[in-house]
Amino acid sequence: MAEQARGRVRAERGVKRVRAYLDGDLVADTRAPLLVWEVPYYPAYYVPASDVRAELVASGHTAHSPSRGEAGVFDVKTSRSTAPGAAQRYDASPIDALPGHVRLQWDAFSWFEEDEPVFVHPRNPYTRIDILGSSRDVRIEVDGVTVADSSQPRVLFETGLPPRYYLPMTDVRLDLLRPSETITHCPYKGTASYYSVEVNGHVTPDVVWYYPTPLPESQKVQGLACFYDEKVDVFLDGEQQTRPKTKFA
Repeated sequence: MAEQARGRVRAERGVKRVRAYLDGDLVADTRAPLLVWEVPYYPAYYVPASDVRAELVASGHTAHSPSRGEAGVFDVKTSRSTAPGAAQRYDASPIDALPGHVRLQWDAFSWFEEDEPVFVHPRNPYTRIDILGSSRDVRIEVDGVTVADSSQPRVLFETGLPPRYYLPMTDVRLDLLRPSETITHCPYKGTASYYSVEVNGHVTPDVVWYYPTPLPESQKVQGLACFYDEKVDVFLDGEQQTRPKTKFA
């Protein structure tokens, strides 16, 4: 994915307390995180160097960004663990806000915003989720066979993404669902489990997801089935919808 702006990346000061841990050891604890939009959909956290508690050991490597410049790459070391190459410092960046901050690789650490864990990426302060009850008819076809038909969907509107239709399981052809081991995480909705759909011997993998225990702000979709509209045919009030092209659920 391209950087937010090939000429310049947007950055602003956050107001949440943000902490990162490595195998239970505190790596960083800041009340002044820098939010940096390297991609359009969500920011990355850059931590003031003074708020990093772990030892940063120079790896001898550098990383180049067309907009952020050259970064020194560091191993992150605590008393018990080391995360190789998991920190970067853009101390000579043309972006004024970045010097003096450390970019910690998201996947290498466990993250908390205030006292709650956050997964996948930092929450975007400009993203909103609305979940609205609806009486619109939503019908889902897979390989020409109707696998769901509901007049009581809950429609989830998320900033920048197409609407998602969450349907009661009783309105879904349960006999066509096949359990999947796939699990994904969303910083706004929680942890999703998946089903594949088998129609006439053909399996479409991981085309249905649901949230058994969603985060508090998304409780309205608990236990409801949502189809991956990019891979199925959706009929809304009898009119077939154009398949969205986004890969984000």
